[in-house]
Amino acid sequence: MSHLQTSPAGGAMRLLNVLLIGSVVTIGAVVAREWLQRRERSRLDLDKCPGYIAQNVKVTAYSLTAELIVAGPARNVYGRDLERLKLSVVYEESSRIHVKIADWDEKRYQVPESVLPRPTSSNVPSSEAAIQFRYTLSPFSFSIVRAGTDEVLFDTASYPLVFEPQFLRLKTKLPRNPNIYGLGEHTGSFRLQTAHNTRTLWSRDAFGVPEDTNLYGNHPVYYEHRTTGTHGVFLLNSNGMDIKLSEGKENTTLEYNIIGGVLDLYFLAGPTPADVARQYAKIVGLPASIPYWSLGFHQCRYGYKDYVEVANVVKKYAEAKIPLETMWIDIDYMQERFPFTNDPKYFPTKELRQIIEWLHQNEQHFILMVDPAVAYQPNKDYGAFDRGADMGLFLKKPDGSFFKGVVWPGVTVYPDWFHSDIDKYWQDEFKRFFNPETGFDIDGVWIDMNEPASFSVSPSDDPEKVAKERNCPPPRPAPPPAPGTPVPDFRRRSGNLIELNQGEDEAHNDALRKTLPHDQPSDVNAVSKKGASQQAVLQAHGAENLDSDVNHLHPPYSIGNAAQGGLSCLTAHTDCIHQNGLVEYDTHNLYGHMMSVATRKAMLARRPGLKPFIITRSTFSGTGHHTGKWLGDNLSRWDHYRFSIAGMLDMASLFQVPMVGSDVGGFGADTTAQLCARWATLGAFNPFYRNHNDIHAISQEFYLWPEVAQAAKNGIAMRYRLLDYLYTAFHQANADGTPVLNPMFFKYPKDANTFGIDLQFFYGDSILVSPVTEEDATSVEIYLPDDIFYDFLKYTPVRGHGEKIVLTDVDLTQIPVHIRGGAIIPLRQSSAMTTVDLRKQDFEIVVAPGLNGSASGELYIDDGVSLEQQAITDIRFSFSNGKLEATGVFEYETSAKVQNVTFLGVEAGEHTVLINAKEVDQSRIRYDPETKAMAVTTDIALQGSFTIELTV
Repeated sequence: MSHLQTSPAGGAMRLLNVLLIGSVVTIGAVVAREWLQRRERSRLDLDKCPGYIAQNVKVTAYSLTAELIVAGPARNVYGRDLERLKLSVVYEESSRIHVKIADWDEKRYQVPESVLPRPTSSNVPSSEAAIQFRYTLSPFSFSIVRAGTDEVLFDTASYPLVFEPQFLRLKTKLPRNPNIYGLGEHTGSFRLQTAHNTRTLWSRDAFGVPEDTNLYGNHPVYYEHRTTGTHGVFLLNSNGMDIKLSEGKENTTLEYNIIGGVLDLYFLAGPTPADVARQYAKIVGLPASIPYWSLGFHQCRYGYKDYVEVANVVKKYAEAKIPLETMWIDIDYMQERFPFTNDPKYFPTKELRQIIEWLHQNEQHFILMVDPAVAYQPNKDYGAFDRGADMGLFLKKPDGSFFKGVVWPGVTVYPDWFHSDIDKYWQDEFKRFFNPETGFDIDGVWIDMNEPASFSVSPSDDPEKVAKERNCPPPRPAPPPAPGTPVPDFRRRSGNLIELNQGEDEAHNDALRKTLPHDQPSDVNAVSKKGASQQAVLQAHGAENLDSDVNHLHPPYSIGNAAQGGLSCLTAHTDCIHQNGLVEYDTHNLYGHMMSVATRKAMLARRPGLKPFIITRSTFSGTGHHTGKWLGDNLSRWDHYRFSIAGMLDMASLFQVPMVGSDVGGFGADTTAQLCARWATLGAFNPFYRNHNDIHAISQEFYLWPEVAQAAKNGIAMRYRLLDYLYTAFHQANADGTPVLNPMFFKYPKDANTFGIDLQFFYGDSILVSPVTEEDATSVEIYLPDDIFYDFLKYTPVRGHGEKIVLTDVDLTQIPVHIRGGAIIPLRQSSAMTTVDLRKQDFEIVVAPGLNGSASGELYIDDGVSLEQQAITDIRFSFSNGKLEATGVFEYETSAKVQNVTFLGVEAGEHTVLINAKEVDQSRIRYDPETKAMAVTTDIALQGSFTIELTV
């Protein structure tokens, strides 16, 4: 959701906001020139730094330690060079080496284990490892090479290590024209440009997701792919940083410039791209298990003015016969934009609860947004603030008073996710506001603005003044519904309704308040009774941050933060202090991740045993272990439609955040029917599929244009038939980190033509999606590797020859999709209006043989909602020599059967089919000589293993 806003003044206020943000984000020509010149001078100075000498090297079968001593006169480019460092190298797995370079006493900030638990080490003998650590004593440098071939994967020779209080530099050689992926979150191509490309990692509220700037989240991991194999490098560091890719005369270089922390590196051997993904998951955590229903279609909009409009949206989707699984409401439902409140006139408790009840009766779902910034409302009966203030758990300034920013509610405070009582506070607020009996029984939750965002530009800003200038909280754009206006009835079936009395809103609001005793006023602007000054807390923790060289607001090295007012611009100030003594300067990039962790705990507390469904905006390495992610406030433009593919490939394929998708149709600016139609079909192949847009843009619900409605129906029909295939992929990801989406080079790692492709991708393991990506086009040029493919809708075989082909006459309502040869795909026989109804549909199993005539696949079924399953069905399909075998576990009871099995690429002739060695009557066999597809009516219950044998 944007931090732009509207007002009665309309365009004038909006233009003022745009100009304000533009003045912050855009670097002026003079400033940019000076900045680049200063950086060039610094680069030359860095190359002249003395580096370090390794001493007291101690080696065991699986580890190495050493002392690093500064090698000569310090140059102190951005501060004093630390004289003594500690090197630690551990062969943790045969495919993983952990290299850490830290200050000798290890007093500097490191990412806490409470935030990202470190993986266990198997302490593998180095002689058994797939990659090797090699080093030079003086000046110290190191390299990572492949065992057996000595291929160099990472090499710091010739580039001195720099280690200063607020600046770390590590630089490595790369081959010419390397294939580098990752280092997000950014908007741009999937394969990174390697000439003058700086990837800045610093969370910010990034409306419009500008290309090649830092965005909402931070994932300091990259994959490098070569025809000899793929490897990965993960830097576990949450400080702000620039990662620079540069092309030289002889090679490419990658350089880390970091403003704090330590160098904590994990090297992953691969050798396949998917191997690297799985190895990375072992470090940051396996992706969260998701509920089946979350894979359905979701609808939202920032700007639904009241409960009547929300109910009508649900009703119109039903009337248009477009399946809607989950209805969302943005911050519009809140009173004055205060978290954990609802507006009694626009979204009264009685009517909103009725909408939720009816959705649940329809077997649909409901989600609300929660922002972290709590309105600063001392002594005003705002419970979420009063309770938090009494516990002293909001982020604090150096003097111990609460830090105040400006967000939608006006002046705000921010939860301190490191506070010892934060889980109790957050869970209690969720249980109180989302109480099924008195509040709003949400099925999932959406967390936003958690970089954390603030509308204040400078640390010197007066928050009260900024809130007034920004007109926060914004006024409602329209009057509320007349009292007693009924909820438009969108029920699909009858059922018992919750009986609500007229006093429920007041009772609900009373439950959300906590009135303080009159003789105990809350002086929350003073130093909290549970707080202390930053200096006192840091002294108690013995932190190195007391060093006079440290400047938390304006460090000597400036990263390329696109919010050009400094690190604290449009976010919480970086000199804020957490309860445990950590400073926001070091932990800023963790804020959204930690909110995700706390929110997952809160959802589990209110719905024990059920899989939580949470979508966040800001992420860090490991966030996918807890939540999903949407790609933020994109624009309704064709380039953003195209960039959305690279964005979701980054998250799902590389960063282990597979539940990801873009705002379908685009969030900001007006969409068009053509763009929305194309995006509706592409969105159907996003793991997370949601239409969402901005209050300033025209409405873009799919039913508003006939062609868009048809495109959505077509896309959802394909998606829903494939939903168990996708759910199986998510189950596998949760088990071992296997990617849910695959870039083409993941499946064809030897085919150099695939290395840069980011407008086609594999949905799951074997469904190739090739959308039309240009405006006014009805054709698309796609690349097909040297393999066999099958049209998803027609089953026609298409032989790829490692070259591009042109698909023509691609209607606006269609999207080209192919099955990769060698796959067995479980499909539902037909789509449905809800995922509950979908799960009642029988299966069709599609056998798509590869060039060698064999194929394989999987089908996983459980109850779709429980964290701990009482019974599952987990089937392994294999096909070779004309025989299909289905084996595995068949314990989950389902009425769905394997109604049909369709064999593709079958040559003409007389066909005989045996099911479990018993011949099938010819009336149950249908053969299409044009498509070479043979369908067999099987009617097999999913109760045990079975075989189907085909002879021609």
